[in-house]
Amino acid sequence: MAQLAENREEATVLVVEDDPTLLSTLTYNLKREGYRVLRAADGETGLTLARQEGQSLDLILLDLMLPGMNGYEVLRAVRQTSDVPVLILSARGEEQDKVDGLELGADDFVVKPFALRELLARVRAAVRRRSIPAVRPPTVLYRGAIEVEPDRRVARANGIYLHLRPKEFGLLATLAMEPGRVFSRQELLDRIWGEEIVVDERTVDVHVSWLRGKLADAGVEGDVIKTIYGAGYRFITPIDRFSPPESGANSLERVAR
Repeated sequence: MAQLAENREEATVLVVEDDPTLLSTLTYNLKREGYRVLRAADGETGLTLARQEGQSLDLILLDLMLPGMNGYEVLRAVRQTSDVPVLILSARGEEQDKVDGLELGADDFVVKPFALRELLARVRAAVRRRSIPAVRPPTVLYRGAIEVEPDRRVARANGIYLHLRPKEFGLLATLAMEPGRVFSRQELLDRIWGEEIVVDERTVDVHVSWLRGKLADAGVEGDVIKTIYGAGYRFITPIDRFSPPESGANSLERVAR
């Protein structure tokens, strides 16, 4: 066990579950795997712990049917300030429940009853992805009228802050990072939802539609996220309608940015 704990550097997992037997079982087995485990039997306590831990938290296992503040409400509140991976545990396995959870920003969804080995494998995968240092993107992406700050997860259009869902922001940042490149729906799903998550490709279309609407509301002219039929989506740098046309070296400098 010492080796396991060393390899995971005592990654911290928060378990929010109101079933005392399942909570104890998960706590025991996660500790055996070498994780530091925090426990909460209700949504309010879970949210408080998540906020207290901040960036030191590596994963949340979140039940949906909680007393008081339910799992959806906890997830919505967590996503306002954190991108920590969230794995939903639910006895409700209907497709709409999964879609609702994923659209609110969950990273994975496991239906009860579940095989413990499978759950632990999903936990390991989520923690591993969290621990791998990503290639750092630019602090700010300037794309005409649009500015994206990947680190802060903030986006503006024509100086107006965009209120984006986590997956909408992921789509905008991914597409804007490489303007002109065509991303297939499956590639966007793998990058933003995760390779282990099984989601219908139409989910991408729905999120793109929402994102387009918010960009249009902020005054972005034209369709900056182009549908490439049979292939996927491509980002086209929009015109900043609040800036005068640039010429010469200034124009080249802006394009380079």
